[in-house]
Amino acid sequence: MTEETKKKSGFFRRLFRKDRLDEPEQQSSPVTSEPKEDAAHIPEVMEEPGKPVESTDQDECGESQENLARLQTGLQKTRKGFLRSLDEALLGKKELDEEAIARLEEVLVRADVGVKTAYQLLESVSDRVKRKELNDPERILAHLQELVRETLLSVEAPLRVGYGSDPFVVMALGVNGSGKTTTIAKIAARQKLANRKVMMVAGDTFRAAAVEQLTIWGQRIGCDVVRGKEKADPSSVVFEAMEKAIKEDYEIVLIDTAGRLHTRIPLMEELKKVSRTVTKKLPGAPHETLLVIDSSMGQNAILQARTFNEAIPVTGLALTKLDGTAKGGVIIGISNELKIPIRYVGIGEKIDDLRDFNARQFAQALFSKDEGLDSFD
Repeated sequence: MTEETKKKSGFFRRLFRKDRLDEPEQQSSPVTSEPKEDAAHIPEVMEEPGKPVESTDQDECGESQENLARLQTGLQKTRKGFLRSLDEALLGKKELDEEAIARLEEVLVRADVGVKTAYQLLESVSDRVKRKELNDPERILAHLQELVRETLLSVEAPLRVGYGSDPFVVMALGVNGSGKTTTIAKIAARQKLANRKVMMVAGDTFRAAAVEQLTIWGQRIGCDVVRGKEKADPSSVVFEAMEKAIKEDYEIVLIDTAGRLHTRIPLMEELKKVSRTVTKKLPGAPHETLLVIDSSMGQNAILQARTFNEAIPVTGLALTKLDGTAKGGVIIGISNELKIPIRYVGIGEKIDDLRDFNARQFAQALFSKDEGLDSFD
């Protein structure tokens, strides 16, 4: 790490220990409601992507163990309920009979894996049992873990920002309350710390709180924010931002968008217009259309992802608030049904709790029974 990077790391650590705006916990909402957006939350510790600021000499194995431990802690609510229910379904079973299969199906559906995905997982388990390849609960759990890992591996694709003479443009979508604006800011903070010239664009012009939230983030991480007048046409704000980004050689542009309910057709049309505006100014952009999903929405999250994807092809997903819900199994259903690459998972409020998605570690954390790691900080 260079002296300049060390100085910047220390600056960010001091900066993020200052006044913070709390991010209120959002309750799971039915798909027909429109949740309120989170207030800005500023994390305590700043991390360079993949490298803890205060542990620069940590070897790869140690870092991997830390990542796994943090993920286990973040998935605590999901995995405790999930594993307890699996154990109860298989308790005392020497053979997997119809009753046990029915209980397994109930456990998977309750974990918001989804009916379609639950059926496919159970079908594989049943076939192995019939062939006498699985004959005890531990082996069944191990097989389920492997199936989940394989499902998640098919969509494991952390965001890799391309660099060239033009800015790399990320357009973020998501309903209010999903953590969209905070996720944008966390990505910006990581890129800023990596010495890249970053711009955030306050494209949700009809909600003053979203503009203010992004502005506060920009001030605290030293990132430029382009904003328009209240209730200005979002496309006009984005147009001006793109002109500035191209003229002044920004490397990354992160665009926040209106977070209204995805079932409102006029607002979906507005998102399409914003996307067309970006493309008009920079052919080939946006390079990433990132949909931010609140994991606590459960099966409604799959409906949201499908609807957004039909309106504007989504190139990546960020699943937030996995630490605050018992419905983390939704990530398995989304992976299996939609096949959209998963870029990030949010497992806490600190900046490094927005993690690049790792399928192997996620499956291992979900099925882990090592309670000692729950206390990891």
